[in-house]
Amino acid sequence: MRVRRRYAVAMSLENDVSDDPPPTPPVEPDAGDCCGEGCVPCIFDIYETALQRYRDALAQWRLRHPQTDADSPPGAGNR
Repeated sequence: MRVRRRYAVAMSLENDVSDDPPPTPPVEPDAGDCCGEGCVPCIFDIYETALQRYRDALAQWRLRHPQTDADSPPGAGNR
């Protein structure tokens, strides 16, 4: 009976993660993607904003999924 319960809990945790996948990080622009014209915002400013949004979303996701390893990136085997 205990084994069956542990299996059910493990499956429930796995389903929680698959129903609420972790956020994906933004793609970092290459150095050559910047035109060097002093655009406001620059492509790197846009990337930094997207990166901060990703970090915030990841922190919220990890609060919803405390069973995941906080030191490994989401999807790195703890699903």
